[in-house]
Amino acid sequence: MRLAKTLAALVILGAAAGGGGFLLLTAPERLPDADFAPGAMLRTGEDGVPLVMSGAPDPARGARLFHAGGCASCHAAPGDAAAEGAEAGAPRLPGGMAFHTEFGTFVAPNISPHADGIGGWSDRDFADALLRGVSPEGAHYYPAFPYLAYASMKAGDAADLHAFIKTLPPVAGRAAAHDLGFPFNIRRGLGLWKRRYGAPGYTISVPSEDPVLTRGRFLVEAPGHCAECHTPRDAFGGLDRTQWLKGAPNPDGPGRVPDISPTGIGDWSAGDIAYYLESGFTPDYDSVGGSMVNVVKNMGMLSAEDREAVAAYLKALPE
Repeated sequence: MRLAKTLAALVILGAAAGGGGFLLLTAPERLPDADFAPGAMLRTGEDGVPLVMSGAPDPARGARLFHAGGCASCHAAPGDAAAEGAEAGAPRLPGGMAFHTEFGTFVAPNISPHADGIGGWSDRDFADALLRGVSPEGAHYYPAFPYLAYASMKAGDAADLHAFIKTLPPVAGRAAAHDLGFPFNIRRGLGLWKRRYGAPGYTISVPSEDPVLTRGRFLVEAPGHCAECHTPRDAFGGLDRTQWLKGAPNPDGPGRVPDISPTGIGDWSAGDIAYYLESGFTPDYDSVGGSMVNVVKNMGMLSAEDREAVAAYLKALPE
């Protein structure tokens, strides 16, 4: 509750400091027009390095991003078997899953290609939401949607992901609204939070000439948004990047999300990590549990090369 009270005080003080200045500092920022210029739209290549996108958006590339990000794990209806992967059929994404936090309850929205979801969105709308946390109407999204991680992706990545989602079943019905108290129900104040934490880019430096490490970094830090659960947060709710992937309180209840840095899994080989991401079995033949069950199911739908790249990145993290 201390964190919630601190943030509440900051929002109230910021709003009271001056209406004009507050509006200016909290204005939503969309992607620049140059990101959507014909022949200049970037996507992230298989080696994790940006390249110019050519041709129409690619839903096959989008499927890779969809599974790396575990989109169905949050946006499928609670209890929907489609959240468990391709073997259950094409994912249905009506939303409705509730996330209970000290700030209030956040509810995942419908992101299916239905009018009640994102069926009327353009690629530009989708990219602004995914990479900047801004709705088509110009409102801030809450960072329960991990757009700060996705900010390391490119406009072409967003277009590919959007193209894949448009191949999924449209599902009618709008999810319930968030249940947040004052002042967290004032979305405009999130502009100050975004200015504080912004889009820092990648956290860990890797050799740009190493295609495995650049690929692994992209998957872990951007679409995979692993740090959102595995990294502790500071007093204002932002990630403490000095403790990157070193474990954090469990947002789903008691206990902790484990340390997956070398201090936590340093005795695991890269092969152990890749096998765990595919099978859910640890080197000690324990099995995955909790929210990681769906993570492993999603990771299992990536290529072996993607899982090996994730493992290589985790092994290369500084002590």
